[in-house]
Amino acid sequence: MVLVIDPQIAGISGDMMLSSLVHLGANKSKIISGVSASQNFLHGSKIKKIDFKKVNKHGIQATSLVLQIDEHHHERKGVEIQNCIKKTADKIGLSESAKTFAANSIATLIKAESKIHGVPTDSVHFHEASSIDTVIDIVGTAIALDDLRCFDEEIITTPVSVGSGTVTFSHGTVSNPAGAILEIFDKSKILISGSNVKDELTTPTGASILVNLADRCSEFYPMMNIKSIGYGAGQKNFDGFSNVLKIIRGESAKNTRLDSVTILETNVDDISGEVLAHVIDKIMANGAKDVSVIQTITKKGRPSHMISVICDSDSVSQLLNLLVSETGTLGVRIRTSDRFLVPRQIITMRVKINNKIFTLRCKVASTGSHKQFKVEYDDIKSISEKLALSFKQTEELIKAEVKKQLK
Repeated sequence: MVLVIDPQIAGISGDMMLSSLVHLGANKSKIISGVSASQNFLHGSKIKKIDFKKVNKHGIQATSLVLQIDEHHHERKGVEIQNCIKKTADKIGLSESAKTFAANSIATLIKAESKIHGVPTDSVHFHEASSIDTVIDIVGTAIALDDLRCFDEEIITTPVSVGSGTVTFSHGTVSNPAGAILEIFDKSKILISGSNVKDELTTPTGASILVNLADRCSEFYPMMNIKSIGYGAGQKNFDGFSNVLKIIRGESAKNTRLDSVTILETNVDDISGEVLAHVIDKIMANGAKDVSVIQTITKKGRPSHMISVICDSDSVSQLLNLLVSETGTLGVRIRTSDRFLVPRQIITMRVKINNKIFTLRCKVASTGSHKQFKVEYDDIKSISEKLALSFKQTEELIKAEVKKQLK
């Protein structure tokens, strides 16, 4: 099973996340009972009313959290909220996965505030996040995910909309996204994007929940059979779109998997074939997944070559600098792309060729009842040299032996 969290239009907040899981089918009575226990561990906070109701957000029927609390605290230490979450999680018997998620979510929020203000984590003071509703959002989400048994599933998020404009809070007015949001998403590999909405669409609590849930970020939905959909309503209303967080649960395709790669492309028209060969070798040696060179005709009929590099996001900076320094190009196009992969494994095999035993590596992929395979180039080359045969002859002999073993 796979769970897709889709905050690319309306962003994400803690109550939107919780409400979308209730809409998806989580037991709301279990959630209400569980989060109500938290008021016993947070002095000066009382839950007067908590429920979930159906609302219409710009034409979309969604679920919304109804919460009334009685509080007299405008500021609390982050560790107070943290201790409350831990004690509540222990009291209501959350699974270990749910406890870890809840603990990590509040720790992420505290760490972000600690870095922004330059104070130790145990000295962080919450203002906007000091209310018991932070506890309700995190613990409630943990209960809902436990109830739906989502912790064993692959969880994917689409890029997160954060809005634009300015945000005014206890520390004054700042540009949106505020520092806490940036710190939370820093190094998470979750993409964020602004929009023409002059408002905060993603809250620190929502961001903390997301980075501790998502296994990866994808611009596209995976190949899946949809089983259920949940819509969690935010508290605000906007004219141009439905302020809802969408969550989709389904069965992923069994014969493929999806990952995300970065593609670097540049056109060069003034370098030799020898330089191109050198660039290809150097790019592959520095972490690229693949590189290709395509002959093209550019402006004014100039013959040129387009160099296309596929890599992980972690390798972008190094490979970008290498492309510029080795080719002299004045510009490189960068884009992110999802790719479908047939599951494969690399196995080591022993084969007998011309009465000699060799060990080689073989990449094997299964598509239904059919097995595809590819023997490592370096191994074919090494065996051909030892047998004093041509590469083509050696490859044919090896393939025949591998086919026998795979059957």
